[in-house]
Amino acid sequence: MNTIHYTKIAEELNIRQKQVSDTVDLLDEGATIPFISRYRKEVTGSLDEVQVAAIRDRVQQLRDLDKRREAVLKSIQEQGKLTPELEKKINGAETMSILEDIYLPYKPKRRTKATIAREKGLEPLATKIFEQESFDLNAEAQGYVDPEKEVNTPEEALQGARDILAEWINENAELRKKMRALFIEEGIFTSKVIPGKEAEAEKYKDYFDWSEPIKKTPSHRVLAMRRGEKEMFLMLDSCPAELQATALMEETVLKKAANTAVEQVGMAIKDCYKRLLKPSMETEVRLYSKKKADEEAIKVFAENLRQLLLAAPLGEKSVMAIDPGFRTGCKTVCLGPQGQFLSYDTIYPNEPQRKTAETAALIKHLVDLHKIEAIAIGNGTAGRETEAFVKSIGLPKNVVVIMVNESGASIYSASDVAREEFPDQDLTVRGAVSIGRRLMDPLAELVKIDPKSIGVGQYQHDVDPTALKNALDDTVMSSVNGVGVEVNTASKQLLTYVSGLGPVLAQNIITYRNEKGPFKSRDEIKKVPRLGDKAFEQAAGFLRIRNASHPLDASAVHPERYGLVEKMAKDIGAKVSDLMTSEELRAKIVLKNYISETVGLPTLQDIMEEISKPGRDPRERFEVFSFQEGVNKISDLKVGMKLPGLVTNITKFGAFVDIGVHQDGLVHLSHLADKFVTEPTDVVSVNQKVEVTVMEVDTQRKRIALSMKSDPFAERGSAKTKQKPKPKVEEEGDMAAKLALLKGMFR
Repeated sequence: MNTIHYTKIAEELNIRQKQVSDTVDLLDEGATIPFISRYRKEVTGSLDEVQVAAIRDRVQQLRDLDKRREAVLKSIQEQGKLTPELEKKINGAETMSILEDIYLPYKPKRRTKATIAREKGLEPLATKIFEQESFDLNAEAQGYVDPEKEVNTPEEALQGARDILAEWINENAELRKKMRALFIEEGIFTSKVIPGKEAEAEKYKDYFDWSEPIKKTPSHRVLAMRRGEKEMFLMLDSCPAELQATALMEETVLKKAANTAVEQVGMAIKDCYKRLLKPSMETEVRLYSKKKADEEAIKVFAENLRQLLLAAPLGEKSVMAIDPGFRTGCKTVCLGPQGQFLSYDTIYPNEPQRKTAETAALIKHLVDLHKIEAIAIGNGTAGRETEAFVKSIGLPKNVVVIMVNESGASIYSASDVAREEFPDQDLTVRGAVSIGRRLMDPLAELVKIDPKSIGVGQYQHDVDPTALKNALDDTVMSSVNGVGVEVNTASKQLLTYVSGLGPVLAQNIITYRNEKGPFKSRDEIKKVPRLGDKAFEQAAGFLRIRNASHPLDASAVHPERYGLVEKMAKDIGAKVSDLMTSEELRAKIVLKNYISETVGLPTLQDIMEEISKPGRDPRERFEVFSFQEGVNKISDLKVGMKLPGLVTNITKFGAFVDIGVHQDGLVHLSHLADKFVTEPTDVVSVNQKVEVTVMEVDTQRKRIALSMKSDPFAERGSAKTKQKPKPKVEEEGDMAAKLALLKGMFR
């Protein structure tokens, strides 16, 4: 790769060039981001996962640019038009847009107005006019009149010349660069409802007559307007003022004082703008704003997903899982400590059957029979009613009852993964199993579901699907490897995300485990078919084996460093297992004595931290959460109520909170804290337990406005609560309706 690119990336990320080049070498060798950031700190200078991913993505962009550059050079060279000056310009192009601007005059075209004019022999006339000198325009144009070429009058000759001029102006790389900047800096998104569709487009009401500078439009509004346009409810424009644009063109193109030739060029400028340059620039700026909006939405989605995946696990406990319902009853399964399926029943605690005595007796029997320690209840239809019933039947105090977010459970239950796991059970049983298992270990269960279906995204159906998938895959891989995977109990889906594995090797590990029994050591993993040295190097540190022959096999210490840890133990007259249990022994180790060319202080510190808490789960400890008793549906809410809630989704304009009424409420950005907040993620995270105050309730439209302020009803303009002015769509006067509307638009 061009070393100039390394310098460029280093400057952009504010790191050293060698860090970039060494990281690129590791990536090119097939190393994964989790492996590089965890086990190659000496090589990269301790770059974290975010920095390594940024290098990977930027390198790919620059390589794509180089590939396109080669194609452009080849095309122009084949035309015999490549000059040293042009080649220098092409090689100096730093973005794809600039490169395409340079290439535009040489790009093979379909038959255009300018092409037709050239065929009529009018290019010399266009050239003379473009010099903008004073001459007898009509007499000159008369010389190009030729009925055989379908040029019957001087005006027809001038029109053809202007068509050629318009194309030349459109292909002016300097002008296109200026115009692009103008569209981005001064462009205005203007949205209007398509006449006659006002009723159908009610959810887009805020955009019926809306305008906002492109550079200030937040991600969610860009995506909302584009969706409204796609659904043919809105007309969307994205241009600067026309006079401003044509003035810029005249300033760039016109060279002389007014004369007849200059007038012709001026006419060509206006034609060029309306017919060629404006559509081209509008397309570019829309792609630019869409890309920025996608990046922001994907960033929010990925962070929400990370927080959901890394939610505190209940752990290895026997669990009863209930998928609640009314008419068809509640599907109930019991699971063992490793999530194994034990039994299935349907219970009817709710209307219309309401078999309360029979249901209570069965639940108590199952709790006793399977030594149930926790009951997981899905938070969907009949969830709160079922929770209230279960809590009322007098279960042992050691049995906790917990509501579980069931988003995506139905997707899992109908998937190939679920059919493979439970071929003899129907959808409802599989859904209940998923609810129970996601309480025990959210990460292990949620990796089985397409991340887009988990319900924590913002406009996930509107963003670039490839970019979204790549970002979410990165997030899942980072989360899985950050926690570590027990190789003897992990599912194929969980193993798939382990660094260096993938679906084929994950399946091979499962097959080997089923045939040979549990792995007794990390070294045994090498015996798995097709799992070579490279894959083992990438994966081993993230795979755990409890009660293995080597004590470090249960830790995040990489096998390549076992010898180093054994030397540490030997040097102080101890065993590795002693080091892992004795803080006093670890204190005797002088790390600087073990620094070498390949092992530096960062790796040594990681090793010491890991052997002090081998295999420790980095996720938070599980805490039982309960919603407010007696508040089960939206009609139970009253303005001013203070309620416990769980953050379910975070957007750029606020956070959605589950308060147990089957409809999440919105805490707008301006009500997330007493202080001014610019980024919701600075104050809340997915699954965070919060206390909220009910501000407004619209029962008919199922919209709830909440606040996390200590005194949400205080004077809005007071010094304590004053917020920066918000654009029209987020005015506080109708906050509940307008902002809840936004949620409906990205569902």
